[in-house]
Amino acid sequence: MTDKCADLPANLEALLAEFAASGVRELHLRRGDFEIFLSSDASARWSAPAPGAAAVAPAAAPIAAPTAAAAPAKPTAPVAAAPAPRAASGPVPADALIINAPNLGTFYRAPKPGAANYVEVGSKVKAGDELCLIEVMKLFTALTAETSGTIHSVLVDDGEMVEGGQPLFALVRD
Repeated sequence: MTDKCADLPANLEALLAEFAASGVRELHLRRGDFEIFLSSDASARWSAPAPGAAAVAPAAAPIAAPTAAAAPAKPTAPVAAAPAPRAASGPVPADALIINAPNLGTFYRAPKPGAANYVEVGSKVKAGDELCLIEVMKLFTALTAETSGTIHSVLVDDGEMVEGGQPLFALVRD
């Protein structure tokens, strides 16, 4: 390892502990010549960047997240590429605006456990209205509507892990 990574052994232990406690399924980190891939799935493997992207060979072999000393991660359902609408009022109209997750995290429909959901199917929203929260590593990001309309479909379940760009809501503009 290079001098840039001299503090890595101390930080690596903290990184592993934070990863295990976060509920995040995979983490790929590159710092200088050092690269690490963590996954809560022991069968997961690091894959090279897509053709045309900057190809970098891994400097460290992929490893699975520690399981003996770490708290178990929350089980999550696999994320579908194009989930079928849940609690929808019929098929999603072709002109519906699909609202996607801004980043990876856990999708929450309400501001706190036991509180009413921000929106339901059929809710009228206007630009700036909060739709949900996305939480990653104890950081909550509120997702707001960019335009007014009616919520046609909620495409993921409360508490589900979502990926950046994954469809969350279908909104029919007014």
